Amino acid sequence: MLRRDFFRFGLGLGGFALADLLRAAEPNDPFRGLLDKPHHPPKAKRIISLFMAGGPSQLDLFDHKPRLNELQGKDLPESVRMGQRVTGMTAHQATLPLAGSAFKFSKHGQSGATLSELLPWTAKVADELCFVKSLHTEHINHDPAITFLQTGHHLPGRPSAGSWLSYGLGSANKNLPAFVVLISKDRIDQPLYARLWGNGFLPSTHQGVQFRSGGAPVLYLDNPPGVSAAARKQALDRLAELQRLQADDLGDPTVADRVAQYEMAFRMQTSVPEVTDLAKEPKETFELYGDEARTPGTFAANCLLARRLAERDVRFIQLYHPGWDHHGGLPGGIRRQAKDVDRAGYALATDLKRRGMLDDTLVVWGGEFGRTNYSQGKLTATDYGRDHHPRCFTVWLAGGGVKPGITHGSTDEFGYNVAEDAVSVYDLQATMLHLLGIDHERLTYKHQGRYYRLTDVHGEVVKPVLA
Repeated sequence: MLRRDFFRFGLGLGGFALADLLRAAEPNDPFRGLLDKPHHPPKAKRIISLFMAGGPSQLDLFDHKPRLNELQGKDLPESVRMGQRVTGMTAHQATLPLAGSAFKFSKHGQSGATLSELLPWTAKVADELCFVKSLHTEHINHDPAITFLQTGHHLPGRPSAGSWLSYGLGSANKNLPAFVVLISKDRIDQPLYARLWGNGFLPSTHQGVQFRSGGAPVLYLDNPPGVSAAARKQALDRLAELQRLQADDLGDPTVADRVAQYEMAFRMQTSVPEVTDLAKEPKETFELYGDEARTPGTFAANCLLARRLAERDVRFIQLYHPGWDHHGGLPGGIRRQAKDVDRAGYALATDLKRRGMLDDTLVVWGGEFGRTNYSQGKLTATDYGRDHHPRCFTVWLAGGGVKPGITHGSTDEFGYNVAEDAVSVYDLQATMLHLLGIDHERLTYKHQGRYYRLTDVHGEVVKPVLA
């Protein structure tokens, strides 16, 4: 039976029958995590991941390299590249002309963090942020790189980070999914597949649930037209009997998962409209997030919704903001993107802190890779593009047990290679789990004869960034 069928048939007054079925089919709560308690005392209770799909240019936002402006237009030295591969989009260029940033950089806060003029609002909370400028990945194209960062493997089929967290710690709110996904509207320039928030081989109760903007926030949640409460209850009673027979006959553990989905769908009929109703927020909230937060589906509105979900103890809240793939026309494109996310990111961090939630909420901002220090295509005095660059890029973290106001790692003067304190994607994932009290080496699932984990056989906690 498909997931949408769980929602279609698991609603209404039949929830009473489902409660009986839950007791009959499975003595344990399917939404309870594998761990009775965390491996060690957690610093964070939840994660809000602000994912900039497409690969934002670290060289135009965070990683200031004046040397590139000095060498504008000159070919990338082979001593810097050292034969490292480039994508097919620039592999056949006659030259790889170095491109300095068109934007000014300055230092901010007591920490002296360096940020581009594109991020004036983010600069206001620079002392709350931990910048990691030495992240690197193994993949040079979007789909494998995004899949790798989200699931720990470049091939589809593995559980996402949010699913692993749900599997390990379970749900802290029985009326909402442990893992919720929000996607900015009108910025989709490349596909974002549902498998990026899929449960893979973990039980289906741990997959992410996408909340949509406009119309019904969750597909198939509402009662179908023309179905009365009495008819729904009768159908569910009969379905409950069939499921009980299947459980008795086959001992199938997925029966409990299916029934748990029915229960969750029933509860979400009330909880989802309540949490997504931003009209209940006071005027002061929209003054903080900006007018865009009043428009459903914008990054600002999704940041505000993320805060509301965090307040209700959703474990993992994944925001996707596509549109960062600037192979050409970067100055204009990145201005638009930065304007989308700058104030909203500042507002989210500020809002969480005001409410006393930043201490136990880990916020992560970043994309799947960075951009090259050379121009893809023609370089002019006012325009340039940048290709994909997996060798080094920047993310920032805030709250949740992370040291505020620090920068970890650095790149060389060309912004091409990591110079010190390299951090792999696996290291980042291990650190995220650590902050929620999970030893990444001990959260495993046996599938097809092998034990799997989010970090595969890699990863070390980045201890210098821990508070």
